[in-house]
Amino acid sequence: MKYQCSFRIPRPLGEKVEAFSVYADLEKGLSPHTVNGYFSDLEQCCGFLASLKIEDWRKVEADHVSLWIGSLSEDGYAVSSLARKLTSIRMMSRFLVREGIREDDFCEWLAGPKMVRSIPQTLSLHEVERLLDAPDLKTPYGIRDRAILELLYSSGLRVTELSTLEMHQIDLEQGYLRVVGKGSKERIVPIGGAALTALESYLNSSRPFFVKPRTGSELFLSERGSAISRKMIWVIIKRWAKAAGIEKPVKPHLLRHSFATHLLSGGADLRVIQEMLGHADISTTQIYTALEQKRLIHQHAQFHPRNRLGKGVKRRI
Repeated sequence: MKYQCSFRIPRPLGEKVEAFSVYADLEKGLSPHTVNGYFSDLEQCCGFLASLKIEDWRKVEADHVSLWIGSLSEDGYAVSSLARKLTSIRMMSRFLVREGIREDDFCEWLAGPKMVRSIPQTLSLHEVERLLDAPDLKTPYGIRDRAILELLYSSGLRVTELSTLEMHQIDLEQGYLRVVGKGSKERIVPIGGAALTALESYLNSSRPFFVKPRTGSELFLSERGSAISRKMIWVIIKRWAKAAGIEKPVKPHLLRHSFATHLLSGGADLRVIQEMLGHADISTTQIYTALEQKRLIHQHAQFHPRNRLGKGVKRRI
């Protein structure tokens, strides 16, 4: 993939951003989505540096980065966006040191914006069942869509992981699949019984309908016989959520959140859930414990006979 900065970016700045992007792509093996995100953030940073009359990475200081992040904050950028942009510039700073362009890491002592993690929304078990039962199994499209929904919920896949699945990654006999996740890391994920049944039905009676002369080994196929796109998976989920009468904004990641939350409430170990989700850090997975605590408190408040005596008390969760 070619990475070329806008002509408005001073070349001494732009050339290093382009070199970093190639390094992140080819040597680090980061996903195209991640590299494109870094590239976009760094281009934006370069534009800000140019407005300060800085045209060389060797002249960039931590204060300049703080000014950039501060200006973005004033423009209304979310804390999560600011944190991502700061990560991009940190990566760039380390790259410059690695390449011998700078002796110091100018981002080393920069403090990032404080992140407040919101508790993810999930579907209830009843809502999941309604969603999974919504596709019309009398058509090849409905059979395919049921298999997609079942697999997303059964294995907690990211939408990109599902859209790029190939036939050889699935072992129906053993009931698992090999997923290539973020950073090209491979993990083993179990497939539940209902998902296995839906997959077998799709492979036997639906996938052949979508196969075209140039079809490859992709698991889920579009009408054109190529790999189904991330965007189309979003459309499929939205369509069947509406058909199921679910009022929540149902997105692919909502099924992933539901997968993790329902496993945790059923007694699964947090470390096992972390492994199945492909989280590099357990702290990312721990957000689901907060959701489970909230559910337990709600259940207690709803059903414990003594709670009606303390209706005026507000709880902090």
